[in-house]
Amino acid sequence: MADNFLKSEGKDIKNVLSRFKKRNFTGDTGQAIKNSSYQVAQNILMKVGSLIFTIIVARILLPDLFGLYSLALSTIVLFSSFSDLGIGGAMMTFIPKMLSRKNPEKAKGYLKKLMVWKVWLMVFCSLALVGFAYFISNDYYNKPIFYALITGAAYIPLVGLESFFENLFKLNNDFKTPTKKEGIFQAARLILVPLAALLVVTIGTTPDQSTGIVIFSLNLAYLIDVLYMALVSKKRIPFLNSKSRNLNARETKGLKKFLTPLVTMSLSGVFFGYIDTIMLGHYVNAEYISYYSAAFNLVGSAAAVIGFAATALFPIFSRVNGKRLEEIFKKSMGFTFLISFVAGLISYFFAELIIEISYGSEYITSTPILRWFSILIIVVPMLGLYTSYFISKKRTGIIAWLLIMTTLLNIILNFFFITYGLQFSQLDAVLGACFATIISRMIYFIGLWIAKKIEPMKKKKGN
Repeated sequence: MADNFLKSEGKDIKNVLSRFKKRNFTGDTGQAIKNSSYQVAQNILMKVGSLIFTIIVARILLPDLFGLYSLALSTIVLFSSFSDLGIGGAMMTFIPKMLSRKNPEKAKGYLKKLMVWKVWLMVFCSLALVGFAYFISNDYYNKPIFYALITGAAYIPLVGLESFFENLFKLNNDFKTPTKKEGIFQAARLILVPLAALLVVTIGTTPDQSTGIVIFSLNLAYLIDVLYMALVSKKRIPFLNSKSRNLNARETKGLKKFLTPLVTMSLSGVFFGYIDTIMLGHYVNAEYISYYSAAFNLVGSAAAVIGFAATALFPIFSRVNGKRLEEIFKKSMGFTFLISFVAGLISYFFAELIIEISYGSEYITSTPILRWFSILIIVVPMLGLYTSYFISKKRTGIIAWLLIMTTLLNIILNFFFITYGLQFSQLDAVLGACFATIISRMIYFIGLWIAKKIEPMKKKKGN
């Protein structure tokens, strides 16, 4: 069975290489290969750039300041995530369908409606962050990140607009422009933020001022990114030049109905992704947050590069059904699992060497954290594929329900493991958060796997 699987995957790899050689990107398979190529290039730029960026900033700021920066950014990203609430998923589902039906006017109608909702959410989240900044920094964390949180209010609309524009290009099957955009952003960030970090270390600003200045420089990099996307969008996205046809009451109701589970999913996903850092910020010193962030960033970079297919195949998933959809999904899972399994093994056995080369001896305490997190390198890319599959089929209720359950479990496990670990050491508390994250994501993956297995059985019973 294993031999047959490997032979099948080898045949698929040869087919992909043959298409590249002949530059044959026709049909759904060809489009998927083309999209995947640009997506993997973007993910490599994103994650390699992010990894280099994180390593440089971590080395300049050292564990204490880097821990404060990581905590501030995680908190800002938490608030920023509330500015989407499923809008990105709705864009990638409804607009491609309208374009495939040769109805650009209605596609623009959906875009206008979603854009209005997006702007309101961004404004609300920015104001909420400003309003809660003092309480979060001084009462909950008791750490000097107030200026960073205030500066983060500008981060929210900038990242929201960047994401909105990127989705526009990708739903139009243009993965080339977002790849160029990523290169511009990484270059800007690698120049501006390390310079700001060197400045605060050199002139000796307070920790509060230091994190605020570093976050401000990050905002400037995102501003350059957004301006580029806005300038090229009119030329590269034809349907933006079409007249808009407003949604009728039935279509607006259908959009809201689709968004309802996505809102729940987004809210749960936000806590699912950031609750570990947020809770650690309350219990442990800044340097231990830096150890956790250092390991998690390495794993996140690897998982994102491996999981490129989840994003690249989403527009294809939205356009195909039945046996064809299942074939594309199955092949994607095969490639993803093989690559992620090898990457996970490398991460586990060479964890100490990876940490020392990447961050230096100051961060060697991250080694056991990275070893445990190597499990996520295998799981997270496959989670992305399952999520894209269910969203494309408008089965968002399954994801929402599972996210709610596993998020609640994650919060409970984090509280239990962190407080239990604190009885021994702060490192044990950090490892507790690591265990909670792994367990909850494994259960989430198993839930999605079971849901997909049960789905065909339900259809047979229905018939």
